[in-house]
Amino acid sequence: MKSWVLGGVAATLAACTAFAPKLETPKLSIVNVELVKGDLFEQRLRARIKVENPNDRELAVKGITYTIEVGGEEFGRGISGSSFTVPRLGEAEFDMNVTANMAGTLMRLATRAREAGSAPDAIDYRIVGKVSLATGMLRSIPFEERGRFKLR
Repeated sequence: MKSWVLGGVAATLAACTAFAPKLETPKLSIVNVELVKGDLFEQRLRARIKVENPNDRELAVKGITYTIEVGGEEFGRGISGSSFTVPRLGEAEFDMNVTANMAGTLMRLATRAREAGSAPDAIDYRIVGKVSLATGMLRSIPFEERGRFKLR
C-alpha cells in the first residue's frame, strides 16, 4: 500500500512540474537614483528600476529583493513591497528603497587596490535577487545581472 501511495504522489508531482510555466528571467535596469538621507556610515537611496518582461504572459509582481555587490564587496540592499504588473513582452517601472554603505565599500576597495599596487581601470558589479509573484504556480523568479563600469 505504501509504494502505491508514494507512486501516486510522485506521479502527481511530475505532472505538476510538466505543466508549470517556463518563465524567462525578467531583466532589471536602474533608471535613476536619488539620495533620500545619509551620513558617512549609511545612505538611504531611492532607485527607479525598469523591469523588462520577455515572457508571453503578464507578471503580477508582489515584490522584489536584491543585493548589489561592487568589486566583490556588498554595496547595498534593496526591497520593494509595492505590487505592480509587468505586461507580457513589455516593461514597467517602480521605485525601490536601497540601503548602502558607500564609505565602507570604497575604503575596502581602496585597501585592495593599494595592496595590489595599482588602481583598477574598471570594476565589476553584480546584482542578485528574486522577483516574487502574486499569482501562478511559480511564486518567485531568481535573477542575477553582472556588469562592469569604467572608473576613468
